[in-house]
Amino acid sequence: MLMASATAKTTFNIEKIRKDFPILDRKVNGYPLVYFDNAATSQTPKQVIDAIVDYYSNYNANIHRGVHALSQEATDAYEQARIKIQRHFNIPNAYQTLFTAGTTHGINMVASGYASILKEGDEVLVSALEHHSNIVPWQMLCEKTGAKLKVIPMLETGTLDMEAFDALLSDRLKVVFVNHVSNALGTINPIAEIITKAHQKGAVVLVDGAQAAPHIKADVQELDVDFYVVSAHKICGPTGVGMLYGKEDLLKLLPPYQGGGEMIDQVTFEKTTYAGLPHKFEAGTPNICGGIAFGVALDYMNEIGFDAIAKYEHQLLEYATSKLQEIEGLRIYGESKDKTAVVSFNINGIHPYDMGTILDKLGIAVRTGHHCAQPIMDFYKISGTVRASFSFYNTFEEIDTFVAAVIRAKEMLS
Repeated sequence: MLMASATAKTTFNIEKIRKDFPILDRKVNGYPLVYFDNAATSQTPKQVIDAIVDYYSNYNANIHRGVHALSQEATDAYEQARIKIQRHFNIPNAYQTLFTAGTTHGINMVASGYASILKEGDEVLVSALEHHSNIVPWQMLCEKTGAKLKVIPMLETGTLDMEAFDALLSDRLKVVFVNHVSNALGTINPIAEIITKAHQKGAVVLVDGAQAAPHIKADVQELDVDFYVVSAHKICGPTGVGMLYGKEDLLKLLPPYQGGGEMIDQVTFEKTTYAGLPHKFEAGTPNICGGIAFGVALDYMNEIGFDAIAKYEHQLLEYATSKLQEIEGLRIYGESKDKTAVVSFNINGIHPYDMGTILDKLGIAVRTGHHCAQPIMDFYKISGTVRASFSFYNTFEEIDTFVAAVIRAKEMLS
């Protein structure tokens, strides 16, 4: 049986891991919670929760400014978290690791900077698989600068048309924006190839790593990527904090995203000079606790091991896919050979919202709709999908519960 063989291959203790997540013990509508909305937000282990409580209980203070003990302790913890993020993504220097409010914030920081660099006639390239946060800022950028937005089309399999990408490469291309992993389909994009070819045309590349970070330990130096952005809440951390990596020369080239305290060198009413990296881009009091907890979340996931996580999640994906494919009338969208643990599907004649509502009544949390990726839904000529996204703390038994619930919902709605 597939479940038995897959379970035997796991290299970590799933029962022990699940005990780290208090929320997994709760019930929803009288049923044990089955949380399959991990692509939206992962759950938080008690190690991260404890770090948050510890900060506010014992050393809550502003950073970089105070000479008193609490401020120094908070500063040390915050900057140690920056170093943890630097090492996790193999960033050359800690000052190239910028704290943000999340992936969307990081993308907008870069877009804002390029508004003073791009000019009319320049070309920027996005993929058809993008989240809205990696589309809308670039549309706004093109409206401001007169640059032209072009799109790498997608194929029926939910993968990018790389032949079309090759044809779109031109000497006017300045920036390429692509996600590492599609949030709607789970497709892992060939970003190494995209980066190499874009660089051959002199273009820079920003990669949205929000959906990759929970599953793939990206090495920004090996990829030679110019900008890479992630959110902590996708990788067992808190909401409201994330990371922007940028190559040093590019970060120095970009103007500050916003003005305020912390990001200045000298201020007079005649002229202001700006601080060096990373403070140039970190105006105001940051999410101190969030940054510290971000580092703790990375510690937690690295202790489990990303290779073990990827292997186990792939087993969950294969098992769920095989079980769902047995349901008559069910179609899975996104059939790439390289994908993360996401299954996006519909059943003939059933609206995804109706399916999701019944699943919720049975204690199962999935995401329904267009997943902030309307161009993908338009490509398939559908209004949305049911998306089940798995994490390393999910189980094969939960997938059995989920599949049985999908069958039950289908019978109720048909």
